[in-house]
Amino acid sequence: MFKKVLIANRGEIALRIIRACREMGVRTVAIHSDPDAASLHVRFADESICVGPADAAQSYRNIPNILSAAEVTGAEAIHPGYGFLAENSHFAEVCESAGIKFIGPPAECISLMGNKAKAREVMMKQGVPIIPGSEGTVRDEKYAIDIARKIGYPVIVKAVSGGGGRGMRVVHKEDELSKSIQTAQLEAKAAFGDDSVYIEKFFVDPRHIEVQVLADDKGKMIYLGERDCSVQRRHQKLVEESPSPVVDDRLRRELGRAASGAVSAANYVNAGTVEFLLDKDHHFYFIEMNTRIQVEHPISEMVSGIDLVKEQIKIASGKPLALKQSQVRLQGHSIECRINAESPDKFTPSPGTITAFHLPGGPGIRVDSACYIGGVIPPYYDSLIAKLIVHAGTREEAIARMKSALNEFVIEGVQTTLPLHKRIFEDPGFVKGRYSTSFLDHLLSESSAP
Repeated sequence: MFKKVLIANRGEIALRIIRACREMGVRTVAIHSDPDAASLHVRFADESICVGPADAAQSYRNIPNILSAAEVTGAEAIHPGYGFLAENSHFAEVCESAGIKFIGPPAECISLMGNKAKAREVMMKQGVPIIPGSEGTVRDEKYAIDIARKIGYPVIVKAVSGGGGRGMRVVHKEDELSKSIQTAQLEAKAAFGDDSVYIEKFFVDPRHIEVQVLADDKGKMIYLGERDCSVQRRHQKLVEESPSPVVDDRLRRELGRAASGAVSAANYVNAGTVEFLLDKDHHFYFIEMNTRIQVEHPISEMVSGIDLVKEQIKIASGKPLALKQSQVRLQGHSIECRINAESPDKFTPSPGTITAFHLPGGPGIRVDSACYIGGVIPPYYDSLIAKLIVHAGTREEAIARMKSALNEFVIEGVQTTLPLHKRIFEDPGFVKGRYSTSFLDHLLSESSAP
């Protein structure tokens, strides 16, 4: 087991990793930017080191500075958390070259799954269902038109190296296709340095279902059920739950087999998430594989009883998975709300100082946060304040528990999405489990109508 781990991240995920390491007897090193010097992850780590100014490119994405910090402090491994460098294959590669273990999949896995066009090809060869679309990247306008006509409109143009909804455009008619491709390419180039795009069939009102996997370097893997992440705005998730209210045992096994096939095809190691679209007829299609711990990982932990961050560290240190698939037991229902420092109707960021902060409590309630009274939400990074997670015996009980917890949660000094989350849990469609990826658009349009 490692003696010391450097955490190449900030906020709640850095604090989450520190807690797992502390329980395992592993010392931690927190990196931070200048404005994050007073952050909780800095306070509770065993050691801390500044890696640059506020700009993430000069601090949390500054590979030379982070590697220097690891060498100076004697860290044997680096945990990237999510975001920043978590899915940067170059970072994983240089960590290994420097003799520092990257707590995540090998660089070649990150590179393969990070290229969505190549990932589609690999999954298709493995027999994992994929969304109908282009074979590889779009080479020219004629090819794009031919593919769109073949699979039928609407289609979606996606950046090969994309994520978070950037470099994506839905196209409903042929005369919109050329401009949409150009726009997606420009956006992808600016965001990822790669303007390659591909085309897929666009499904109206699907569910977004993902499967949590763990795989060791001995060829053993398990999956921990599914998460429903359909409540989202512009491909940014707001509410997640596990299990999905529309997935039965048969479909769960099919999703698990497909996820296992994806792991095998990619020679994957460590924690990952295989994402699918589920259509109205309950046919599912591979979208992508996230090669890191997910923001929403706590709900899988709650229903499985497995600490995913500890498992990541154990796998990276060479330990085999302790459980077989037949030993995985999923119990109850868990829901997570992402509470952001944003306007609840316009979703504009709301940085500032937190003047009041009261966390909900009670049985089955968990809050992952690095905020406190007097703490500052800076304008430079993600606006996530807290993840509110509940666990109960049934979905109905979990919804009731979440409503109670939301009403008890107090955050003042900045605007938050708490009012929006309260509305979501009062919506009859959500309560009945009848929602899709367009749910939030409909909810917001209803509230803005005269």
